[in-house]
Amino acid sequence: MNNIVLLNTLILIGILVSAVLTVYFDDLLSSIIALGAVGAFVTLEFIMLHAPDVAIAEAAVGVVLQPVIFIVALRKVKGVRK
Repeated sequence: MNNIVLLNTLILIGILVSAVLTVYFDDLLSSIIALGAVGAFVTLEFIMLHAPDVAIAEAAVGVVLQPVIFIVALRKVKGVRK
C-alpha cells in the first residue's frame, strides 16, 4: 500500500472519529475540543491535497477561532445560570 494512501486514510479516520466524539461527549467543553480536533484533521487533509492557502484558513478558523468563540460563549452562558 502506498504511504500517501495510508496517511490519507488515517487522516480520514481521524476526522470521522473526532466528529463522532464531538456528538458523543456529554461535557460541552470536551465536545468543543473534539470539534477543534476535527478542524486539525481537516487542515491536514488540505495539506495532503496541496492546498496550503485553504489549510491556513482552516487552521485559523477551525482549530483556533471557532473553539475560542465556543468556549467564551459557554463561559458566558454558565455565568448566567449562577
